[in-house]
Formats: sequence, structure tokens, C-alpha cells
Amino acid sequence: MFKLFRVVILLFILFVVGAGTVLTKWRSTSWKRPQQVAVYPLNADGRPQTQQYIAGLTTESFAPVTAFFEREAKHYQLPIGDPVYLKLGPQIQQLPPEQPAEGRLAIMLYSLQLRWWAWKNDAMQGYRPDIRLFVLYHDPALSPRLPHSLGLEKGQIGVVHAFADREMTGSNQVVMVHELLHTLGATDKYGPGGLPSYPDGYADPERQPRYPQIHAEIMGGRIPMSPDQARTPESLKLVLVGEVTAREIGWRR
Repeated sequence: MFKLFRVVILLFILFVVGAGTVLTKWRSTSWKRPQQVAVYPLNADGRPQTQQYIAGLTTESFAPVTAFFEREAKHYQLPIGDPVYLKLGPQIQQLPPEQPAEGRLAIMLYSLQLRWWAWKNDAMQGYRPDIRLFVLYHDPALSPRLPHSLGLEKGQIGVVHAFADREMTGSNQVVMVHELLHTLGATDKYGPGGLPSYPDGYADPERQPRYPQIHAEIMGGRIPMSPDQARTPESLKLVLVGEVTAREIGWRR
């Protein structure tokens, strides 16, 4: 009897979690209201130069992100003109758990650990975000290459690695939006070596001649210059939301 009771409780918990996931997915892609986004900065390397950069951040520093969503939402005739509301949260001192290199079980465990860590470190007062972006800033003099960023649809959490350099602000924000869209169900549209996949990873797949492309598709990540070359967009002004991505996040039916 006790064993049956335990099974029933477990099934109930799984049902609640599953129902919550479905409800979150529906709410986040119905676009009945703006998605509330919180950005939490972290000093990834402990350097004073990085801390100085973080100290200069304000909510206004991320205005190009909200402007990007407003522009693209208008293109897709979304019912609301401001699909994303973003607010800068307090700096977080504890770094997130380290992402495993591989292994399905390890990645599943990491997902649970990250969600637990995010819950413990969500220090925003008076604001309940739908999406939480934890941005780990690095001094480019120490880290010329950044670790891989990620966005989780379950839990709607993004871990973004960015440069603590004002000249890199635009490219940092491209990565932020890419991971934010992952939390809404968008999938990567690039292949081995980071080259955008044709046609879904191209902003203008019908362009003649095809190369060079002018813009990057946000989930393709880069601007195709030739079949085997692509460049990183310097800002969100050079980035678009493609048709397939629009369908994935509920902007196209």
C-alpha cells in the first residue's frame, strides 16, 4: 500500500511539472503580454577591469535588445508592439555550475543544477521575470575566446558569456538575444564550424546572388559571405528573425 502511495505521489509530481512546462510554453509563445526579462551580471574572472565595466551597466545599456524585438515584431505584425520588457538585476556573486562537455545524463543533471542555482540566486525585488539571463562578463585581455553560452527552454534560463568591453557591446547583445530566443523554443540554425545552415539559417535565402548576405538570421548567428565563410554581426542592426524561427516562437502560425 505504501509503495502504491509513493508511485501515485511521484506520478502526481510528474504531472504537475509537465503541466507547468506546457503552461509556461503556451504563455511564453502566445504573446498576449510582453515577456518580462531580467539580466543579472556576473564578474566571471574577478578582475577589477571587469568589475568596472559591470558597474557602468544600466537597464538603458540593453535598449538595443528591446528595440530589436520591437522592430522584428512589427515586421511579423505581432499584436503587441513591445514583446519584451527588460530590466537589469543586481550583480550576482556566485558563479553558475560548470557546463559538462558531453553525456546525456550529465547534461540532464546540469539542467536541474542550473535551475536550482538560478532559483537560489534570483535576487530581483518587486519584479517577477519570465526569463532570466545570467551574463558572465570576461576581460578580453584575459579571455580572448569565450565559453559556450546556452539558453534553456525548461526554466527559461540563459547563461551568456560576454566581453567586458564597450566595443563588443553590440556582438554581446546578439548572443544575448540568441540565447533568449532559445528559452522561447527557437532552435540553432548553424552546422559544423558555426556556418549558418541554408536556407533556415539565412536572413535572405532567396537573395540573388546568394552571397554575400547583408544580415544574419538570429539563430544562424553569423552573416554568410560565401558557402564556406561567415562573419559575426557587430550589432543587432545586422540581425533578423527568419521565418522558421518566427514559427518556433509563435510569431507565425
